[in-house]
Amino acid sequence: MTPDDLWRALSDPAQDLALTLALLLPAVVLAALALRGQAPWPLARALLLRFRWTNLLFVGLMALSVGLGGALLSQERALRQAAARAADPFDVIVAAPGDEVRVLLATVYLQPAAALPLLGADALRAIQADPRVSLAAPVAFGDSHDGAPVVGTTTAFLDRLAGPPTEGRPWRSASEALAGAHAAVTLGETIVPAHGHGDAAEPEAHTGAGLTVVGRLPETGGPWDRAILVPIETLWALHGLASGHAPQEGERLGPPFDPDYFPGAPAFVLSGERLADAYAIRARHDREGAMAFFPGATLARLHAVLGDVREAMSLMAVLTQALAAAGVLAGLVALARLFARRFALLRAMGAPRRFVLGVVWLYAACLLGAGCLAGLALGWASAGLVSAAVSARMDMAIRASLGWPEIQLAACAFSAASVLALAPALAAYRRAPVEDLRAG
Repeated sequence: MTPDDLWRALSDPAQDLALTLALLLPAVVLAALALRGQAPWPLARALLLRFRWTNLLFVGLMALSVGLGGALLSQERALRQAAARAADPFDVIVAAPGDEVRVLLATVYLQPAAALPLLGADALRAIQADPRVSLAAPVAFGDSHDGAPVVGTTTAFLDRLAGPPTEGRPWRSASEALAGAHAAVTLGETIVPAHGHGDAAEPEAHTGAGLTVVGRLPETGGPWDRAILVPIETLWALHGLASGHAPQEGERLGPPFDPDYFPGAPAFVLSGERLADAYAIRARHDREGAMAFFPGATLARLHAVLGDVREAMSLMAVLTQALAAAGVLAGLVALARLFARRFALLRAMGAPRRFVLGVVWLYAACLLGAGCLAGLALGWASAGLVSAAVSARMDMAIRASLGWPEIQLAACAFSAASVLALAPALAAYRRAPVEDLRAG
């Protein structure tokens, strides 16, 4: 078995552990050399206790840089995971030809956008004629209530998205609505949607069209948690359009829709029973006059385009740790000069040069190691606080936690800094004891 075969045979946690230990290897080797045949630890411990406040400052500086880097990287990873979770219920999206990213942001993440072209009766006929489609849900948006988007769709899609209501009941008429898990409305409240979003909203556009909130959906962890969901027929009626059903059918909600009375929808969410069905659905409906795409694939391409952001954040984290380590080492060089007379006395009493080298390096390594460990603890604590703030801002449940990448970054920082810590140790190693004793 080759080393590559052995590496592939290891599980992911075992690979991460092996990589972390490999990153720590330089520090472990230096520690073994510093302690070999000597006993520098009692003197190094005395230095740690004697200058405890200065040492705490050095440890805090290193901890801040490691914690900041870990929090940034874990937050970026958590944001990508939350975005992917939000797109999971949307197997295939069909919309009018145009920008996939724009449709993705409007449909999955409910970001306000300029009016999207509508898919009409021809698209509906093609979708309803496809035997592989097990779920075909039109989605309409563009209205809001107190800043929360009002989205029209079908109960079948809401069951797939979140499941049955945890409070109240599903809607039974076009005058009823469901609230997302975090929507700022109460059961029994009557709302009047405004046309548009934000400053451009027109509160008087739908005067008299009161909707009663009759249920609340479970939490999905995505932007739909803050939305108010209504039958798509309700949105069509608010804008003076046909209901999607023949007049003789009376008030009817949900599919099947009649193409002759179908006013159009910005997007359809389609699903199949099997994965192969999803690929066939996408291929069949990605045609002239329509655009079909996998939200996950579009999101992956978007992440690839934004990959430079992660690289920039990683570089910033490394540079921050390098600057912190440089500051700590510069301070240790200054302290080594203050310790020069003490080391000179040790040398005069017969201590070898390598003993002085071991004391200074071990002292520096302890400070750097404590800083890295404290940084991981700080990053773990701050990740939760930052996640709460970003979740409120992005309307997604973002749960950041430190993982192997952050541990490996801290291990790499410690090993690199421990190697650089040889600089103050070598400075003390090369000093002539006679000169230091005379200077004292």
